[in-house]
Amino acid sequence: MEALGMNPAFWKDKRVLVTGHTGFKGGWLVIWLRKMGAEVGGLALPPATTPNVFELAKVAQGITSMFGDIRDLQTVRSAFDRFKPDIVFHLAAQAIVLDSYQDPVGTYATNVMGTVHVFEAARTSSVRVVVNVTSDKCYDNREWVWPYREVDPVGGKDPYSSSKGCAELVTAAYRASFFQDDKLIGFASARAGNVIGGGDWAPHRLIPDVIAAICGGRPVPVRHPDSVRPWQHVLEPLSGYLLLAERLWDDPTLFSSEWNFGPDPDNVRSVRWLIDRIAAHWGIEPQQMPQPGPRLHEARLLALDSSKARAGLNWAPRWNLDRAAAAVVEWYKSYHVGAPMAPIMLDQINAFINTGQD
Repeated sequence: MEALGMNPAFWKDKRVLVTGHTGFKGGWLVIWLRKMGAEVGGLALPPATTPNVFELAKVAQGITSMFGDIRDLQTVRSAFDRFKPDIVFHLAAQAIVLDSYQDPVGTYATNVMGTVHVFEAARTSSVRVVVNVTSDKCYDNREWVWPYREVDPVGGKDPYSSSKGCAELVTAAYRASFFQDDKLIGFASARAGNVIGGGDWAPHRLIPDVIAAICGGRPVPVRHPDSVRPWQHVLEPLSGYLLLAERLWDDPTLFSSEWNFGPDPDNVRSVRWLIDRIAAHWGIEPQQMPQPGPRLHEARLLALDSSKARAGLNWAPRWNLDRAAAAVVEWYKSYHVGAPMAPIMLDQINAFINTGQD
């Protein structure tokens, strides 16, 4: 683990609250934290899909799992009062672009006011570190060819992206207003690329659509085959969030800011390319089918500049996109033969940690 720049001993017995622990990304984070000996609490709505990684990987086992809606301030405060976290990773969100068109009010309520509620609970608690996980889509995307840096303006042309830009503004305001001087804590936001990995069944996302089509013997429905995204395995940004939290604990003044965790430039690939690699690792010839119907706005080109994380945290991606695609296929193939999923996830975490150490 030290090869990642992380200190696994740091996490032993730390009380870590993960909002959104019933989701895809939150489930992976909880399993990694448990592996390092953290005392983990979770606050989230029940899983939104069946199947889901929360139940398959027994994410609730050995943690304080709380179901509740972050849109309710008292629910969030009660979770903080009950668990008394040292560190908070805020991942709970409405995370689907197309869903934000169907329910913009719910999207803003969750992604903006839900974030305010988490920060309000932190403001009256003994928390020492907060990492707010937003999105690469928080940037005001100009569709330009160079990657976005932390100093670039936030914004958004769809409700989801806009809500994440708003969440970044809320983070900056709370940090400046409440978490300095007498209440100095480590308080940062983290912006990742498009994560892929086992256990994602969210609707309108590429990997669940690809896997469902492959398993059903159907062509893959594709909305924007030539759109380019900063794809990365879910373990890449999670390693960044964990490393950032350690640094925030040690030096909240230096590290309390915004951080990008994106892939290397040669892993910023098109939707079509990733579908082809998933199919190749599965051992089939891909068939892609353009999806009919109206085309709501989605960014065509998006990339992140992670130079700040490389220089300031000594963080760097470990798996190229082809290796990430192979891990995705390994996970879903294991699921389809009925393998227990928590050991598979721990094996992939160990493989990720040990990459390049042979």
